[in-house]
Amino acid sequence: MQPGDMFQKIFKRSKAVIGMIHVDALPGTPLYRGNFSEIIEKAVSEAEIYVRNGIHALMIENMHDVPYLNRNVGHEISTAMAVTGRTLKETFDLPVGIQILAGANKPALAAALAGGMDFIRAEGFVFGHVADEGIIQSDAGELLRYRKQIGAEHIAVFTDIKKKHASHQITADTSIADHAKAAAFFRSDGLIITGNETGAPVPVEELQKVKSLVHLPVLIGSGLTTENLDRYYHRADGFIVGSYFKMQGRWDNPVDEMRVKSFMDKFRSLEI
Repeated sequence: MQPGDMFQKIFKRSKAVIGMIHVDALPGTPLYRGNFSEIIEKAVSEAEIYVRNGIHALMIENMHDVPYLNRNVGHEISTAMAVTGRTLKETFDLPVGIQILAGANKPALAAALAGGMDFIRAEGFVFGHVADEGIIQSDAGELLRYRKQIGAEHIAVFTDIKKKHASHQITADTSIADHAKAAAFFRSDGLIITGNETGAPVPVEELQKVKSLVHLPVLIGSGLTTENLDRYYHRADGFIVGSYFKMQGRWDNPVDEMRVKSFMDKFRSLEI
């Protein structure tokens, strides 16, 4: 299977909306409240809202685990995420993805394998950058070798390029197009483009440039709303939505079913 083929195999459609579940703070992190069962129950209840409104896939992320570790997280994190993902896979007949912050791509891949999940979101795949966790080096070679070693080649690796919440001054002489071509050359299964921060929209011109250069699925990873979806619908393949689906558009609030419904209604109207 060639890079890029994984998207169609996983989602079984040309365009897919992925609903983000920001899993509550996990064991060992400063905000953990001491009841892991409640974390699972909340993740399932949010997934139920997404499924009820026609979301095409789910994704879990440990965004409440602030402050984040750089690349290496404890077994308590990857295990908790694996259990959460496995619960969602066994409860709902949908693809499930995972991201473990910050840049913990190998733990995410291991958790995806143990949890029966379908894809990971990987940051720092190509080119280094500076994030608030420190310097994050690229890990494409190490990550894809690890995927091979553990027998996880059926799990897609969708990769951020010029990721939000980071400084790319080190690679200021390389454009987002250069990053896209490098990620494609290094066998990414799909590219994720974001704005500068959580909830910030993607510049349309960057999306068009990347889409014209690489024969890979391109996913939007931030800033999508019901109001701007028509601007991006025909230019992208995947739509990862988190903050907008929450009450008042804040990522740390509960899921707002009316927002999910309005977005999916708009999405379906564009499919016609």
